[in-house]
Amino acid sequence: MKRFFATICAVLLGAASVAWGAETGSMIKADELKAEPFRDAKALGKLATGDKIEILKREGAWYQVKSAKGAKGWVRMLNVRRGEAKKASATSTATGVANLASGRAGTGQVVATTGIRGLNEQELKSAQFNEAELKRAESFGVPAQEAQTFAQAGKLAARKVKYLKAPAESR
Repeated sequence: MKRFFATICAVLLGAASVAWGAETGSMIKADELKAEPFRDAKALGKLATGDKIEILKREGAWYQVKSAKGAKGWVRMLNVRRGEAKKASATSTATGVANLASGRAGTGQVVATTGIRGLNEQELKSAQFNEAELKRAESFGVPAQEAQTFAQAGKLAARKVKYLKAPAESR
């Protein structure tokens, strides 16, 4: 039943986004338009600060966009402001700077972060155990005494952190 409900919601959301059109945005920092959502992907062109774009898709920390000139490619999402740009007043600029300093932005005053995991859902589903890679990862470890010496040289201090309580089961 849950899967059926989730499927219906996904279909409705997809239909709504088609009905309302793709999301718009503008570049807050100049960036290269890439052929794929990778730093080392082939550059297709450049987008300048302030260029208007249409956001087509998100993958990891990248947006697939279409520029006002019709060029299509991928840009880093941190270089994009979603939605329509608003003309800034002196008051809104001062408030914006204060919010930026506190890590808060937008009308909801929500702290925004970008999570980059490096693997998409399909890659995680098709992942397989690789003993050689596990051994390789384990080879990067160092003995405890060596780690302590390194920490002391860097004037790092140990801290005890309490475990989080297990979440209560839903009824």
